[in-house]
Amino acid sequence: MMQTNKFDKSELRFREEVKPEDIIRVKQIVESTGFFYDYEVPVAVELVEDRLNKGFNSGYFFLFAEYKDVIIAYSCFGPIACTHNSYDLFWIVTHNDYRGFGIGKILLDRTEELIKQMGGRLLVVETSSKQHYLPTRIFYEKCNYDKAA
Repeated sequence: MMQTNKFDKSELRFREEVKPEDIIRVKQIVESTGFFYDYEVPVAVELVEDRLNKGFNSGYFFLFAEYKDVIIAYSCFGPIACTHNSYDLFWIVTHNDYRGFGIGKILLDRTEELIKQMGGRLLVVETSSKQHYLPTRIFYEKCNYDKAA
C-alpha cells in the first residue's frame, strides 16, 4: 500500500463490527508506524482476538476506518472497571501510508461520539513522555486533551 496525494476523505467509511481478517490488518497497521515496541504488537492483535471470541463481554470496542475497502486506521477503547461511565482509549493507530491526512482526528472524533452514545462521560488517553512520542502528544493537545500527569 502506498500513500497517495489524492486521498479523498469522502471515500472514508467506518465500521464497528470486528471481523476475523481484522487480526492481520491491525498487526500490519501497528507495525507500519514504527512507534511501538515489538512486544506491543501482539497486544494489539490480542484485543481483536478477545473481541472476536468474547464479543461485548471482552470489554473491547473497535472503530475501523476503511478507505477503498481496506482498513487504514482503527481505535480500540473500553470502559474502565469500577468507574461510572469512564473509558480508556487503548489504541488509535493510522497506517503510516495514510498519516498526515487528518484521519486520526476524524477517527478520534467518531470514537468520542460512540463513547458518548454508550453513556461515557470521560475518556482517558495515555501515552509515553519519551521524545519519540512527541508527535502523539502534540496530536492529543491539538484535539483539546488536557495533560493530567
